[in-house]
Amino acid sequence: MEQSSDDIWSAVVQAIRHVMAGAQTDPNDIAGLSFDATCSLVAIDAEGSPISVSPTGDDSRNVIVWMDHRAIEQAERINQTRHRVLSYIGGIISPKMQTPKLLWMKEKLPETYRRAGHFVDLTDWLTFRATGSTDRSLCTVTCKWTYLAHEKRWDSDYFRKIGLEELVTDGFERIGKTAVAPGTSVGSGLTEEAAANLGLRPSTPVGAGAIDAHAGGIGSLGVGAAYGSQMAYVFGTSACAMASTTKELAVPGVWGPYYGAMLPELWLLEGGQSAAGAAIDYLVHCHPHFPVAQKMAQLEALPLLGYLEQECEKRFADVDGFPTDIHVVPEFLGNRAPHADPHARATISGLTLADSMDSLCELYLAGIAGVAYGARQIVDAMNAQGVGISQIVVSGGAARSNLVRQILADATGIDVAIPTCPEPVLLGAAILGAAASNKFDGISSAMQAMTRMAEIRKPGRGLLRRVHDARYEVFLALQDADRKARQTMAMAKPNIHFEATR
Repeated sequence: MEQSSDDIWSAVVQAIRHVMAGAQTDPNDIAGLSFDATCSLVAIDAEGSPISVSPTGDDSRNVIVWMDHRAIEQAERINQTRHRVLSYIGGIISPKMQTPKLLWMKEKLPETYRRAGHFVDLTDWLTFRATGSTDRSLCTVTCKWTYLAHEKRWDSDYFRKIGLEELVTDGFERIGKTAVAPGTSVGSGLTEEAAANLGLRPSTPVGAGAIDAHAGGIGSLGVGAAYGSQMAYVFGTSACAMASTTKELAVPGVWGPYYGAMLPELWLLEGGQSAAGAAIDYLVHCHPHFPVAQKMAQLEALPLLGYLEQECEKRFADVDGFPTDIHVVPEFLGNRAPHADPHARATISGLTLADSMDSLCELYLAGIAGVAYGARQIVDAMNAQGVGISQIVVSGGAARSNLVRQILADATGIDVAIPTCPEPVLLGAAILGAAASNKFDGISSAMQAMTRMAEIRKPGRGLLRRVHDARYEVFLALQDADRKARQTMAMAKPNIHFEATR
């Protein structure tokens, strides 16, 4: 999975100019801005020009997208070191993170590795493109690059042990000598060139940014709540689950604890479900009734999942329990948390030969429930270590659905809160820009002024509660069955690699 940083910058330029024109806003009225982005890896030379991360050698393909698993072998070798750094990423490094990808690049694309002047998280690259500063955000380098924020340093021994000693000998210049808290004003603000591109005022303050999901946490968490009681759940193509604590708590298989990576002076725990929203799309596309449903949705001028939600409510509104005997573990791209198992695969039980709208709705509902049980598993893992989560604050594109929100509450047994802002990820980036502008006294005061809660969804009780508890037991059993199946096949075919999980 590869992208072009130049394409991304062009899209940012187009978006900002479109918004400024639509809002009829004067550039002098913009107090500050910040960027959020996926945690993708950008490679540029010393002059800032893109260099290829692709076997094609095409320099325009200079971004390894976060979900790319090309470095799975390198991640497993790193995990075998059992280095102390790994204790701050849940004990197991993921191939989605940046040091495995850098090691892959050194081994597979040595010329790119040699030519690179900087390896940058996409958020930090956008900040660099806007300001010319190579300062990194604590959010990106702590969560994805193994920077030890609580010690304010990189661990040289870790990089030497895993085979990236070159990054040490140049003083970490290529991955970031300076890391600053999200919302810190970077450089001298917008450069003349970037301001001309964006149609904004030169020197407009630019705040150090955040990974997209973490910006969603900043833009959605309720102000004044006990931080450990809330988990921000950003549900889009994938799902990210984040909780902040005042104490350093480690949860096996959950990334972190990360100090100051999202909110100042708090530790962050970060779980997630890879391709959660994409899994629902894939499920419904696989069903034999999908072509008919797609045509009906088009006739009603609805997105497909919006149409399915409408049909589910129409068909199953009077059902007391959960209306399907299909069970789905939607781990098509592995289990990110709490098992940290990139080899895990999706499991579905209860399929029949039915090809009706009813059966498509049942598969759709079972898929959403499977995602929700994955969220429940992350909550259970965090609470087992003393976090104490009692409310999920949900955001993201997939979470706009009323049906998804209610199933998440019912399946987890936890209150689900919905922010007023329909785009809390963008709001989080705006909060960081506001903090950089000095209009507010840091992130917390900007959050107080800019965030609100719209409603609380309560979980169902009685029969519905018992049904979801039983389905959750089936979910865990199917996960276990997948692990046992892979173990069995690994013994039958020794050339198949199997990484045992916790």
